[in-house]
Amino acid sequence: MDAAVRWFENPTVRHLLQVAFGLVVVAMLVRLTSRSLGRLVKDSGSRYRARKGVTFLGYVLGLLVVVAVYGGRLSGFGVTIGVAGAGIAFALQEVIASVAGWFAISFSSFYSIGDRVQLGGIRGDVIDIGVLRTTIMEMGEWVKGDLYTGRVVRVANSFVFKEPVYNYSGDFPFLWDEIQLPVRYGCDWNATREMLARIADEELADFSAGAKRAWGRITRTYMVEDAIVDPMVAMVLTDNWIEFTVRYVVDFKSRRATKNRLFRRILTEVEASNGRIMIASATVELVDPSTLIVRSAEGAGPLAP
Repeated sequence: MDAAVRWFENPTVRHLLQVAFGLVVVAMLVRLTSRSLGRLVKDSGSRYRARKGVTFLGYVLGLLVVVAVYGGRLSGFGVTIGVAGAGIAFALQEVIASVAGWFAISFSSFYSIGDRVQLGGIRGDVIDIGVLRTTIMEMGEWVKGDLYTGRVVRVANSFVFKEPVYNYSGDFPFLWDEIQLPVRYGCDWNATREMLARIADEELADFSAGAKRAWGRITRTYMVEDAIVDPMVAMVLTDNWIEFTVRYVVDFKSRRATKNRLFRRILTEVEASNGRIMIASATVELVDPSTLIVRSAEGAGPLAP
């Protein structure tokens, strides 16, 4: 009995028990709060951010518990902690860089949850931002268009300091895109241009209105010129055909579907034009071929073609 009492009176043991008790209490509070948020907050985005905030607050409280228990004894270990810290910093420099990247992501405008980015050579939607890694739902690779591959990729946060961060949906959640239509020479090119302009105006009016408001915010924030976000139709003459290009803005999540809708409308209009508009293709056409005469070896005269 006396041995047990002396064991509990040991300062080291007492401090460890106090830290353990405090961390258990903090963990229970974090878990209960997270469960309550799941029932009270219905919006998935708000619920996710609230749970992340509660978890971060739990880490802070846990650190405060340790400091409160050992605060009086830490001053005597200053030199030892400094030497050990230098070695740890060298060994864990990648981890430290990732933590620094997390701070940069959290308190700047690199990207946030739900943004479509290209980070560390990986393109996709950000579905989670951890202290060390950013989790991305991958796009591209063997899948054409802006579609998910099904792979979840975790990229170290340190990449925000090493490589460019491409954000497709940050301050300006629209992208410029283009489609080309080759038309044969001899067609009604003026009617073709009017047809493309009309289809673009009808199909992309909503995107243009939203893009104008978003670009207005961009010009007030950054030193950038006022861009044209309305659909434009340009024409170029090539050796083989007349090439029309439709340039337009589109929501970053609707690029593939919008292109499909535009081409469906264009094909329908071309078929209804009764030959006024004909799509060109890379074919070889022999125009007015010369007569080819073949003679036999015996000189018996030309052979029939």
